Amino acid sequence: MKAVAMQRSLPRAIWALGLVSLLMDTSSEMIHGLLPVFLVAGLGASAATLGVIEGFAEATALVIKVFAGMLSDRRRRRKPLTVFGYAMSAATKPLFVIATSAGTVLAARVVDRIGKGIRGAPRDALIADIVPPEQRGAAFGLRQSLDTVGAFAGPLFAIGLMALWHDDFRAVFRVAVIPAALCVVVLALGVREPPERPHAPAANPMSRANLARLGARYWRVVLFGALVGLAHFSEAFLILRAQEGGLAIALSPLVLVAMNVVYGVAAYPMGKLSDRGGNHHALLRIGLALLVVADGVLAWRGSGAWVWIGIGLWGLHLAFTQGLLSRMVADAAPADLRGTAFGMFNLVGGFTGLAASVLAGVLWDRVGPVGTFVAGAAFAVLAAIAVQSQTPASSSGEAGASEGR
Repeated sequence: MKAVAMQRSLPRAIWALGLVSLLMDTSSEMIHGLLPVFLVAGLGASAATLGVIEGFAEATALVIKVFAGMLSDRRRRRKPLTVFGYAMSAATKPLFVIATSAGTVLAARVVDRIGKGIRGAPRDALIADIVPPEQRGAAFGLRQSLDTVGAFAGPLFAIGLMALWHDDFRAVFRVAVIPAALCVVVLALGVREPPERPHAPAANPMSRANLARLGARYWRVVLFGALVGLAHFSEAFLILRAQEGGLAIALSPLVLVAMNVVYGVAAYPMGKLSDRGGNHHALLRIGLALLVVADGVLAWRGSGAWVWIGIGLWGLHLAFTQGLLSRMVADAAPADLRGTAFGMFNLVGGFTGLAASVLAGVLWDRVGPVGTFVAGAAFAVLAAIAVQSQTPASSSGEAGASEGR
């Protein structure tokens, strides 16, 4: 029976959600890839202002994620919040076109990140609601793959249009409005929420009783996500490493393009692998081992072919870990608390990721790039040890074993 389920194609709604992610990420990366230069060179903002805008925007999104997930559990509906979150982000894109001050950019970025925070947990819970347990790895892997296509298509479009239109930032930002609007249309028309929804929790999803219902298995996954977050600092440091090795500033977006090509190609196959009865803890350890090797390569060399090998290995690490962790959250959480579970997981992992980026920056300034990447490798080893120590005796049979659907 499981073999037959494995051969079924993914529901069209999953493909639609993947296309939504692709379109929104294309739009966002067309803008965000140019935003630092636009702020500093175009609007005269300082680097400190840029840091405040980005830090405040990301912190806002992290906090919103928990409450959005909880609300989707209470209302027993995922799609309305998902649509609202994407629509809010799409509505901010024209603000970048008309921005004449850093204040306008700050407002647009904060509202955009609020939209991301609102949609994230309900969307992931909706994916888990739509597909059977034995297809969750493929579903999350597909969404990650298509999202990543947008992550490298956006910068490529931005580079090409900037060259075509002689560095006209606002013209590129106007084009970015189109895929953002299309993504809302695709989501509204192409995704239907399952008619049978789990009962809402009897009390506040964040109550002590409901948090206890999440269980030890779920909190282990949160621990893994937190440790992976500590090991995985911002990809901006990959760009800095390549630039130190001689990469031209104008070509710096190619670092993210290369990383996301590997990530996008590998994420879906890795998701399908996790559906075939694979040991999820073992796959997670492989992903962490890839990060250790990537950090080692980037600590050793920042130029030539080696830096691109390190960047590619970093992308392969993401393919092994990101969709898998989402699948593990969906498997571990009760159906009526999935939104809350994804929100808590994203919050904890997001804050440890921010802490990792701050530490990486301090080490870069005081020790140099070698210190940053060696520290990242050390945290990855720590995470792998934690995963090994928490591995159940029969983790390969965990997925979907106690679904209660």
